[in-house]
Amino acid sequence: MKAAIISLGSESSQMLADAMKEYFNKVEMLDLRKIEVNLTNELEILYEGKPIPKFDCIYLKGSFRYSQLLSAITSSLSKTSYMPLKANAFAIAHDKIYTQIDIQRHNIPMPTTYLTATIAATRQILKKINYPIIMKFPQGTQGKGVMYADSFASASSILDALDSLKQPFLIQEYVDTGGVDLRVLVVGHKVVAAMRRKAESGEERANIHTGAVGEAYLPDKHTQKIAIDAAKSIGAEVCAVDILEGIKGPMVIELNVSPGLQEISKVTDIDIPDKIAKYLYEQTKHRFDSAKKKETKKIMKTINYSEGHDVITQLDFRGNRILLPELATKISKISDDKEVTLTAWKDKIIIKRF
Repeated sequence: MKAAIISLGSESSQMLADAMKEYFNKVEMLDLRKIEVNLTNELEILYEGKPIPKFDCIYLKGSFRYSQLLSAITSSLSKTSYMPLKANAFAIAHDKIYTQIDIQRHNIPMPTTYLTATIAATRQILKKINYPIIMKFPQGTQGKGVMYADSFASASSILDALDSLKQPFLIQEYVDTGGVDLRVLVVGHKVVAAMRRKAESGEERANIHTGAVGEAYLPDKHTQKIAIDAAKSIGAEVCAVDILEGIKGPMVIELNVSPGLQEISKVTDIDIPDKIAKYLYEQTKHRFDSAKKKETKKIMKTINYSEGHDVITQLDFRGNRILLPELATKISKISDDKEVTLTAWKDKIIIKRF
C-alpha cells in the first residue's frame, strides 16, 4: 500500500514518514505549498501542476494559514484514500471560535467564553466579569495571540489595541492552574500519550514554544474521555487536546490537528510516530479490505460460476507472498485441507488440486 504525508516539511512530519515506512510499501512526503486545487469543472488536486498520484492513505498537516486548502484537499481525496481527519476538522481546530462552539455543542467542559460583535458590548462584559481573564485571537498557534488581563483597566487597554486591528477576539475566564496545562494526544479512540506543561516564571501560557517545560503525565479516565470526545467531535482521529485542570475539573481550551511530536515523544519516552503510523496502516488496510469485499460480493452476484471464468481483480500482497481473492476460493472450491500443485511463469500462475 502507498501512503503520503502532505505537510510543510516539519521535523514531526519526517519522524512520522520514517515510522510509516515500517508499515507501508511506499511513503512519500509532499510539500503542501506545491498543492493546487482546480475548481474549473470538478474538484481536482494538482501537485506541481500535475494530478496528484493515487495513494491508499494520506495524512495532512499544516498551520491555520492553510486551513481552507487542507479542507479542500480532504474533501476531494477522502473519496479514494483513507484520511484520518475530516474536511471540517481543519476549519474548526484552526479557529478558536469554531472550536469553542463545537465543543460546547457536544457538552464538552470548557472555560466560560464570550464573543461579542461590538466594542461597546465588549466593555459591558468587561465591567461585570471576574478577573483575571484571557483575551485571544481566533487564529494562532504556540500561544501566540493570547493575552492576560488582571483588571478592568488592563483589559480596556488591550481592547483599545485590538480595536485598532479590526479583528474578532474571544474573552475567556481565567482558570488558575499555577501556569500548568495538559497536552493529551489522541489516536483513534485512545489516549496514546500525555504531558504536563509548566509555564516559565512570570508567564501564563504553558506552551513549549514560550519556554514551558514538559513532563510525562497519566491523565485519569475522566480526563482521557474528555480528550477523546473532543477529538471525535471535530472528526479528528489524530489530535492533540489541550486541557486545564482547575477546581471545576478538566476543561478543553484548544485542539491541534497538526501537533508537534518531538517534545511529547521525548518527555514520555513513547514512540508516538510508530503508534500513529501503525494506526494509519490498520485503518487503511481495513478500508482496503472492506472495499475489496464489497466489490467481490458485487461480482459474485452477477457472474456465472462456471469453470474457467475470468475475473479481473487486484491481488493482495503480504511481503513477497500473494493472497488470492475470496472469489477465486469460492469458484475453485479449494480448501486449506487440500494439497495443490503450482506452476509459475513470468506472467501467470496455475494452481491445481493435487
